[in-house]
Parts: sequence; structure tokens; C-alpha cells
Amino acid sequence: MSTLADYPCIAAGKIRQLYAVDDDHLLMVASDRISAYDHVLSTPIPDKGRVLTAMSVFWFELLSDSDHHLVSADDPRIPGEVRGRALLVRRLEMLPVECVARGYLTGSGLAEYRRTGTVCGVELPDGLTEASRLPEPIFTPATKAELGEHDENVSFEAVARTVGRQRAEQLRERTLQLYRRAAEHAEDRGVILADTKFEFGISAAGTLVLGDEVLTPDSSRYWPADDHVVGRTQESFDKQYVRDWLTSPASGWDRASDLPPPELPEEVVAATRARYLEAYTRITGRDLADWPTPDA
Repeated sequence: MSTLADYPCIAAGKIRQLYAVDDDHLLMVASDRISAYDHVLSTPIPDKGRVLTAMSVFWFELLSDSDHHLVSADDPRIPGEVRGRALLVRRLEMLPVECVARGYLTGSGLAEYRRTGTVCGVELPDGLTEASRLPEPIFTPATKAELGEHDENVSFEAVARTVGRQRAEQLRERTLQLYRRAAEHAEDRGVILADTKFEFGISAAGTLVLGDEVLTPDSSRYWPADDHVVGRTQESFDKQYVRDWLTSPASGWDRASDLPPPELPEEVVAATRARYLEAYTRITGRDLADWPTPDA
């Protein structure tokens, strides 16, 4: 059995690290860190890395007819110290595009719509508001930002200039196809998939392959369907609870300052963890207690 120290770290993001296993495979390790407002917070959320990993595996299995990078979540090459938080995946040449699909209007999409009546160049009907369901899901790509920077929404034409028109059309088609299938499953489980982000890479054979994490609470907005009310901000199964606390008077933090966010109180940590666990249970029908844990 290998240890994590046996593998060179080749990339580190806010939440994940990538390690080189061999010429064809990588180890993708999810941490319990949480980020908000372009800051990685000093307080981890227990079991968050396991939720992200287990949920990605569930979706890769459900969407198995769409080529993806997952090799195994249970392989001798996965060190025991990161078991349950790590995936053995294929090496890909990742494309520099965040492939976002939206079925509902909220967040940066709503802000842009209010300014222009469009989202990423896609014209939308008049009269939409917070949490409105769109007539059809739309492809609203974004550029991949450097650590600490904002992703920037871009038009389809900008994607075509970056990766070529044929590849851009392929990305749009695959993104919307995956979103529709995932949204249908979520709806059957009493959950609205408002929007989500996919990342794709190119295999050694030149094919388009789904990579990174997929349809987790970190990359998606999940709302309880029975509490959906158009015109107001929705309760969500993700880190919105943390964002709301950070911008409340209780945190004492000024987002416009140069100071890092404060540590999260125990009750905020517990409530956030509960939301991640509920997202996993609702979507998968599984219990995280059955998912592997790292060696002590």
C-alpha cells in the first residue's frame, strides 16, 4: 500500500490536491476545507471531503454511459490515510472552461439578467426574478480563475474562440444533457438542481471526458423542492449558510476589508456539516456511515 508521500503533488486548489500516480493516472484528494468569497476559511467542515468524494462516485456511476475520468474509489494505489476522500482518475488535458448549466435563475446569473436581460449572451423572457425556473436549461460558461480570483461568466462565442467551435458545441451539448439527467434524478428525490458546474478534459485518444468532481454541493445549487418559492432566496444544501453567517453582524467581518474571514463558530460548523450530509442522503438514498473513512 502506498502512502501519500510516495506521490508528487502536481496541483493544489482551494479544496483539492492532485497527485501523480503514474503516466496515466492521478490521485484526486478532497479535503474538509471550505471556501467563501474567494477565501479558504481556517475552520474545516468535518466529513465534507468524504461527502464530495462519495457523491461524485454516485453520479459517475449513474452517468456511466457518459465517458468520465473515474477509475476507482477503492484501489490499492489509494493510500489509507486518504481513503474515502480520494479517487484514482485518468489523466486528462483539462479544458480551460467552467461548463455551467442553469435551470433556475439565481446568483451571478440573476445579477446579469437584471442588468441586460441575458445570461452569458442567452436572451431570457421578461419578468423573471429570484429562483424563477427557466423555460429551458441554458449553457452559461465561465473562465477558470486563478486561486483567489473570481470566475468570469463568458459567452458561447468566447468559448468557441478558446477551444474551437466544434469543441464548444460539444461542451454545450454534453453539459445540458448531463444537467437534464441529473435534474430529473434530483427531482425524483424531492430536490431541485438549480445549477451546476462541470469540467471536461481531452483523453489521450482525443475524446471529450467528464472530469473533476461532479454534481456535489460545492459545484451545484441544490434546493429542497417542497420549500421552493419564486421571488426569495432559497434554502440550499451547500455553503450558503456559511456565506450568510460571514456577511451577518454576528461574524464581525467586513468583506470589503483586507482581513481574512474569522473562524467559524461550532454551531455554524455543525449546521453546515448537516446540510452537506442531507444533500448526500437525499440525492443518493445512501448513508455516509457506509462510506470508507481514512485510516487513523
